[in-house]
Amino acid sequence: MAVIKALEENQSTFTEWRHKIHSNPETAFEEIDTGNFVAEKLESFGIEVHRGLAKTAVIGTLEGKEKSSQSIGLRADMDALDLDELNTFEHKSQVDGKMHACGHDGHTTMLLAAAKYLSETRNFKGKVHFYFQPAEENFGGANVMIKEGLFDKFPVDMVFGMHNWPGANAKVFHVKPGALLAANARFEIKIQGKGAHAAMPNQGKDSILMSSNLIMALQSVASRVIAPLDSVVVSVTQVHGGSAWNVLPDEVIIRGSLRALTNEVKEKAFAAIREITNGICSAYGGTAIVDIVSGYPVTFNDEVATKVALKAAQKTIGENKVITKFASTMGSEDFSFMLQEVPGCYVLLGNDKSESTDSGTSPCMLHNPYYDFNDELIPVGASYFVNLVENGLD
Repeated sequence: MAVIKALEENQSTFTEWRHKIHSNPETAFEEIDTGNFVAEKLESFGIEVHRGLAKTAVIGTLEGKEKSSQSIGLRADMDALDLDELNTFEHKSQVDGKMHACGHDGHTTMLLAAAKYLSETRNFKGKVHFYFQPAEENFGGANVMIKEGLFDKFPVDMVFGMHNWPGANAKVFHVKPGALLAANARFEIKIQGKGAHAAMPNQGKDSILMSSNLIMALQSVASRVIAPLDSVVVSVTQVHGGSAWNVLPDEVIIRGSLRALTNEVKEKAFAAIREITNGICSAYGGTAIVDIVSGYPVTFNDEVATKVALKAAQKTIGENKVITKFASTMGSEDFSFMLQEVPGCYVLLGNDKSESTDSGTSPCMLHNPYYDFNDELIPVGASYFVNLVENGLD
């Protein structure tokens, strides 16, 4: 039970790949250079390459030494975030307003490293598809790939993905069946009042007052509407209204995010948001339009595929470094779309790169301008992917 030696011995090379991707971040459906880099590497390994799905996706296909009808899919996301990097190390982002603040550069490198090793050994039967996916952040690149025929053109029996996890001990896997990550939705509430002079608020219908009461009341969705044992998060993230010091505006717009671990809880929360909004606005003489748009579904791991993932993780790092009992997280992931189509499992790998010499703060979590992927994870994640293929296709 150990990380594959050949992958450890090539870590410096893999780190160079990761730093190259990190310094040249590309966001949703613009991963042209990243996609070219991935495709060139795959081709140099002798892996069949396919392009064209979701604008910038790259698919690599490799057959093992032994023929079989079985196939497995391994996925890595390639996109960066719209965020200014504040790190000062040599491989920092060279693109203003964009950075790899979620570790997708590391995910891509781990899968490339696994592809290189598997192409050299082919110690498996059946076929493996390497899915290098664009636009995980906000734009659902996985869903676009599926709609454009991903699983029709490159069918698999099971699909697997992985995310690094800051704050968790490095090189420790978190694996469990069922709901791992939450479904998300965004909401926009347009509150319509009646504008008035700030000195004479009685002559209007105060949309600012309505919005203030509503923001507080929305927190009752989690505390008083949804059962205590059911997880839900309602977060107001934007408030827009008014343009003058002495004017009460006609309209205020509130925007935010909703997260839940089941569709039933999500729908109940939707209904509560509408009811609370209409009640408060009506009480103050106003009206409201509530627009709620569902985003990513729940990331739900299949029981059988999770057993395969657990076995691969334990083979990679040992049973004592694989955690199977832990709380689900309210973050979301578009790998969930793949899991709706094909049985599979998504796992978390502890990153533990919680301090940055630039920021002086700890921990440095995902989507932070000081974030950087922990390069020591590359051979670990790559070994996990290799073990999935060599042991999952039997």
